[in-house]
Amino acid sequence: MALPTNVLQQVQTYQRSNLALLENLNCFMNVSNTRFKDFEKITANLGSVVTFDLPPRFTTAQGLVASFQPAVQRVLSLTCDQATNTSYAFTAQERIFNVEKDTESYMELFGRSAVAEMGANIEANLALNSNSHVPVNTVVNGQTVPTGALHTESGPFRFFGDGVTPINSFQQLAQMIANFKNFGSVQQGIKVILPDVNIPPIVGTGLNQFAPKRNDDMAMSWEVGEFGTPPVMYYQSNLLPTQTAGTVGNSAQTLTVVSTNDPTGANITQITFSGATVNDANAIKSGDLLQFQDNVSGKTNLRYLTFIGHVISNQPVQIRATADAAADGSGNVVINISPALQSTAGGTQNINVNVIAGMQAKALPNHKCGLIIGGDAFYLAMPRLPDQYPFPTAAEYDPDTGVSMRMTYGSLFGQNQMGMIHDSTWGSVLVPEYSMRIAFPA
Repeated sequence: MALPTNVLQQVQTYQRSNLALLENLNCFMNVSNTRFKDFEKITANLGSVVTFDLPPRFTTAQGLVASFQPAVQRVLSLTCDQATNTSYAFTAQERIFNVEKDTESYMELFGRSAVAEMGANIEANLALNSNSHVPVNTVVNGQTVPTGALHTESGPFRFFGDGVTPINSFQQLAQMIANFKNFGSVQQGIKVILPDVNIPPIVGTGLNQFAPKRNDDMAMSWEVGEFGTPPVMYYQSNLLPTQTAGTVGNSAQTLTVVSTNDPTGANITQITFSGATVNDANAIKSGDLLQFQDNVSGKTNLRYLTFIGHVISNQPVQIRATADAAADGSGNVVINISPALQSTAGGTQNINVNVIAGMQAKALPNHKCGLIIGGDAFYLAMPRLPDQYPFPTAAEYDPDTGVSMRMTYGSLFGQNQMGMIHDSTWGSVLVPEYSMRIAFPA
């Protein structure tokens, strides 16, 4: 392997500076749930799986005569399917005369910069859970690359905002949290991640309200901070993804239900709509969010039932497309959806009436994806990587970025090449019913 062309300064011509790294806002690592029993101590690699349980669901019958229902243990699996590395190499002369000349080894600065770069890469991947596009790594021509696959089990199907109207007030934030809790209230801490560039206008509207003490706190920090009941913590990120929507969303087309894969309403996972542009290959993109429309003539407004109790909520039915979908020569488009919709009575019933022909839906246009997380529903697993025998290897947890990583050092015999590799593997999943996407204008 050829040694890369390094750009190093002659010892006589440079001075060490104390410039800070241009690091990113790694809030996803900060709010993630890593409480798997001893998982960080397990030696693992790509493909390692950990499974955690979700609360069981039941229905309640009226009267004293019991009709026993099955007890179903709900689980979700988290696979360590992501990997990244940052590497660099020196000749013996470069390391001696340029890198380790100072009493405080320059290798520390190279290492910090490498870890910060890797941490930003991991953080950006974690942020993709807000629109479910967590890339799955595959090997192409000997290189591990992300394919951009959609994790159908991860990420929100509900949303707040239309992707066009700015979200810039405390009242909108309050309504957003109210909608989130109306579907099912999370008693533990709710976390909201907003795009960093949208924080100032929100704070600005709050400063216009007559609340002197709160205004003083906000003016000093210029952050939303804690707001709402139960306490809602607000975070900011500069790495949130943008959902690139299909033509249906970007052209504000109204889709009309033609049919579903299950006319009985027991398990609707696919809906055929009309109203898309004829022969449009980009009608719907995976990760697009759609909402059923109210006040359609002759049709009952679709509403979600509360997740526990199965009572009709105030929340319109919103769904997520789990794959790209093209329109045919008649403008019909078949959309695979999440979650499955069920109108028949049972533990997984989640809508008030069946989805029938003539109901209408609209999709969001391109939008920046903010996120609400209920409790500790965002899971991150970063197992310890095995040693790279025969090369010296150290596996450590980096406190600055929250990254569990491995560092390997070695040399190519007789080639005057010494290299460092920092790498890590991880997996993440966001429980859909405990989350909501916030659609900011792109």
